[in-house]
Amino acid sequence: MNPRYNVLFEPVRIGPVTAKNRFYQTPHANGMGYMRPRSATAMRAIKAEGGWGVVCTEYCSVHPTSDDSPFGFLSLWDEDDVRALAKTADAIHAHDSLAGVELWHGGSHTNNRLTREPLIAPSAQPAKYIQPGHARAMDRQDIADFRRWQRDAALRARSAGFDIVYVYASHDYLPFQFLSARTNRRADEYGGSLVNRVRLLREMIEDTRDAVGDKCAVAVRLAVDELHGPAGITADGEGREIVAMLAELPDLWDINLAGSLGNDSRSSRFSAEAFQEDYVGFVKTLTSKPVVGVGRFTSPDTMVSQIRRGILDLIGAARPSIADPFLPRKIADGREDEIRECIGCNICRAANNEGAPLRCTQNPTIGEEWRRGWHPERIAPKGSDSRVLVVGAGPAGLEAALALGQRGYRVSLADSGKEPGGRLLREAALPGLGHWLRVRDYRAHMIGKLANVEIFPASPLTSHDVLEFGADHVVVATGSHWRRDGVGACVEDIGVQAAGRKCLTPDDIFAGAVPQSPVVIYDDDHYAMGGALAERLLGQGFAVTLVTPMPVVSSWTQMTDEQFPVQKRLMELGLRLLLSHRLAGHRDGAADFACVYTGRNTQVECASLILVTGRLPDRALYDSLVAVPGDLQAAGIGTVTRIGDCLAPSSVADAVFAGHRLAREIDLPADGSAVRRERPLP
Repeated sequence: MNPRYNVLFEPVRIGPVTAKNRFYQTPHANGMGYMRPRSATAMRAIKAEGGWGVVCTEYCSVHPTSDDSPFGFLSLWDEDDVRALAKTADAIHAHDSLAGVELWHGGSHTNNRLTREPLIAPSAQPAKYIQPGHARAMDRQDIADFRRWQRDAALRARSAGFDIVYVYASHDYLPFQFLSARTNRRADEYGGSLVNRVRLLREMIEDTRDAVGDKCAVAVRLAVDELHGPAGITADGEGREIVAMLAELPDLWDINLAGSLGNDSRSSRFSAEAFQEDYVGFVKTLTSKPVVGVGRFTSPDTMVSQIRRGILDLIGAARPSIADPFLPRKIADGREDEIRECIGCNICRAANNEGAPLRCTQNPTIGEEWRRGWHPERIAPKGSDSRVLVVGAGPAGLEAALALGQRGYRVSLADSGKEPGGRLLREAALPGLGHWLRVRDYRAHMIGKLANVEIFPASPLTSHDVLEFGADHVVVATGSHWRRDGVGACVEDIGVQAAGRKCLTPDDIFAGAVPQSPVVIYDDDHYAMGGALAERLLGQGFAVTLVTPMPVVSSWTQMTDEQFPVQKRLMELGLRLLLSHRLAGHRDGAADFACVYTGRNTQVECASLILVTGRLPDRALYDSLVAVPGDLQAAGIGTVTRIGDCLAPSSVADAVFAGHRLAREIDLPADGSAVRRERPLP
């Protein structure tokens, strides 16, 4: 280990327990919840194996009035929950790590679609999730009941074997709703002055400590700024005052930002590493208790700086611990160059927002620890002496070549480009997406350590070249290209695109085509490309109008918690918007768009129309290879397999997953890759 990182491996006392180092996996959602306890347990166990001194669960409901269905959440409602979560605590303890559980009540920020319980809140208000329901104002009996639910859940947490039990006052959930004057309009002893609004949080800390005694540490997760300015809690105002009032009550302060989870887990498009320091840096000046915070930490030097300068005592991580569960161990082993750095794309957040199990662009094994038996640092040795040719060094091809090489196969990776990266080279050049190139950099670096993997840049291959190569297996990862016919996610009528050949696509812009102003971008893709391309052109001085069939810009980025900042930035840059309109026609100097609701036409001045609609696989090489099976047999090629965008265009995360899966399963029978599904525990 590099001596300058020694401080990261010092033990930290947290009340009655001690963390073996300063690496703290803060609570984070994983989309598995109480319905998939085996999957969640295996995932947390991998984190502990990877060296995290503390490993916490996701949000864990204290009572049926806090039900987040259909999203994956934990619960400690009864003894069945205790038995299930005890397995998680045991799995974490098996690697000498502390286990934490985040007790949670969402108040008006829940769905209650499963339990059908009425929502509760400090004051009567509509549900924070848009729905017909409203939350009723809690009376004194409701508050007493809530305190009892927290206490009962804390007792169950102690019984399940957890070492750290949370009081959760962040992310717009119920205790934070009491703290904020924006949501607390009460006139009794729990409302009005800040002292009164803090009363419930103080009581929760005391109740939780009374329940767990001296066996467990009590942690408070507090948002010190809700990013609403003077109308809400701010780090230099009431946030500071709350910490000062309660400074010595908990055993640990877990500090972050609120308003929404998107504020706390900002993507790299809108924040740098350690971005929360400006908000949370004051906390250690007010308390003697250890402080943990997050900031998408991936650099050991940044982590050390946080400790040395007195910002934090423990390095909190959610997304970086997903991207690389073995981050602490790699630093300890002097392998910090092998850290699989989080790219801040928030695909992990998208999984939870979609109600799906966790996934990650950088780490294709996350969420697959139990159901596929995948480990992020171990992979089965090769099943034969076969030689594999991978054609295409984009995210799918790079991951396939790396994982195949780690298994011991002889791998040749050929790409038509001068350097590996494929689509990453283009997309990472767009505003805010530079961190996406880490996907390429990590894999190229690790491949460079393998003597059995060769990379051949600037090597476009024909089917004849492939047949002559001498490979036993061929993997085609040649990517995709943007469509010119206007077919997208919402509009399938291509009749309007008779003049489509006059339109541009993102591929043309990346190839150096210079559009003429005014530019119209038609976005029927709805992820990052349309908005990022608009930002680039605006920055270059073009007049840009973005048109989309959806009612907001880059609508799918709602899943990655980016939609609001994407649209805000573009509007601030002067982007003209035409929402809820589909492309109806295009001619010289203008484009016609029809309202998706009324069909009424709007004409937009347009010197250049850029279509950001859908993508098509680049499958010419694959088609030519499989056209004559006898040629493959004569060349000794056993399989030809398409992966990634060449098979079905999707996200970079899906491309990486496809490459990894190919490498894991290349020597398995065709029906040997069934995914295990969880059944309820007996």
